[in-house]
Amino acid sequence: MLLAAWSSAAIWFFHRQGALFGYGDAEAHLNMARRVLDSQTPGYDMIGRIWLPLPHLLMMPLARVDSLWHNGLAGAIPSGACFVAAGLFLFGAARRIFPPEAAAASLALFATNPNVLYLQSTAMTEAVFAACLLALLYFTVRFRQTQGWPSVVGAGIAACLGALTRYEGWFVIPFVALYFLVAARKRRLRIAAALFFVLAVLGPLWWLAHNWWLTGDVLDFYRGSNSALSIQGSVHYPGRGNWREAWVYYRTAAQLCAGPGLFWAGAAGVAAALMKHAFWPLILLALPGCFYVWSVHSAAVPIFVPTLWPNTFYNTRYGLAVLPLLALSSGALVALIPERARKAASLVLIAGALASWAILPRAERWVTWREAEVNSEGRRQWVHEAAEYLQAKYVHGSGVITSFGDMTAIFRQMGLPLRETFTADNGLPWTASVKRPDLFLRQEWAVAMGGDEVQSAVNRAARYGIRYRMEKMIISGREPVIEIYRRVGGPFGPGTANP
Repeated sequence: MLLAAWSSAAIWFFHRQGALFGYGDAEAHLNMARRVLDSQTPGYDMIGRIWLPLPHLLMMPLARVDSLWHNGLAGAIPSGACFVAAGLFLFGAARRIFPPEAAAASLALFATNPNVLYLQSTAMTEAVFAACLLALLYFTVRFRQTQGWPSVVGAGIAACLGALTRYEGWFVIPFVALYFLVAARKRRLRIAAALFFVLAVLGPLWWLAHNWWLTGDVLDFYRGSNSALSIQGSVHYPGRGNWREAWVYYRTAAQLCAGPGLFWAGAAGVAAALMKHAFWPLILLALPGCFYVWSVHSAAVPIFVPTLWPNTFYNTRYGLAVLPLLALSSGALVALIPERARKAASLVLIAGALASWAILPRAERWVTWREAEVNSEGRRQWVHEAAEYLQAKYVHGSGVITSFGDMTAIFRQMGLPLRETFTADNGLPWTASVKRPDLFLRQEWAVAMGGDEVQSAVNRAARYGIRYRMEKMIISGREPVIEIYRRVGGPFGPGTANP
């Protein structure tokens, strides 16, 4: 109940600040959840192919409610619920490893971090994955103590759900299977590793099959259009092909996300956890961090931090992946204290970790919030301007041809159902309209980003005598130029009224 109240208070605070859509990815996640049910071509294919589906499926029922989609709470509520679950599983696991005071300290250090509080208030995926990872920790620790099959099943389900949330979830599966082989005390229980593996890999197998169904390439999420590999291409960045740089940049991101107090307490706590023989929890919770160091080095995933060249923000939030590790290992410091002094020690530890946030309590020091604000300033400006312009002129039912992605924020802000927008994600109907606009193109409005496929479609339509006149051009800093067109003449497809 305390966690739920704390999560709700954070969501309320960031909602009042207008910060729920700071990250462009948060906007996109929520709109992807919405389009499964609200689109010109709703259905299974709208789940997408790059981002893993579990967060979108959790948001989907709430995203269908217009008011919750419009204000962003459809993304914040499931994320907050997962934050609560993550805290419960962290405390449950730590309680099985350490004394209760140490477990409470670990939970407090995790739950009071302002960066995780911000992300759990948005439609981002970090809180969902934290719930899956910490559930996996709980069930694996429980298995070592009970040797029970329910723990194996629980771990398999948690790993499967984690693998359907973020790709680091795929990375941990073989390590956990090996753990079950080692932790099983009886020979017959070694089949637990096989049972866990079968349950866990259902997630990755489904996603491979899903990509094949949509594109004919099982690895399209990795190497297809809009994948991290295609976006980054061959452009060099710090850490690419350099293990030392990759480690330095990730370590710096982790320190910024955790805060210096928790970061150094957690580093010292690793030794304390080893003294308490908490080898497996340290290994499991370190795996996401190892995944990101490897990704920076080898998988075209840059991380930029404001304190290192090029002194900007990009994927800085990935440093939060080791927050559970730092919180748990910090709790181990309390476990080393004599029992009569543990409560006082836990309070001192928590106060010390929070001091770096409390001494200068400015939002710009919360690196995830700052990252979202810096990278979204121009986007938020043109989204607001475009939504305000269209709100005054758009007549429901007239239709908009546009592109899915950042553009969709305009229509969410307007409260315009996505079924009134028409994008390349609508598949065959889109292709037909672009190839034969004289027969199939009926939308009155077009909203294009300079040089995108919508602008090309509008230009191509002019060859068929279909005229769209530019009504407004929006220029916002270094952001792409936004162009709003209105249809003013030419042949009209079936069901289209001549304006």
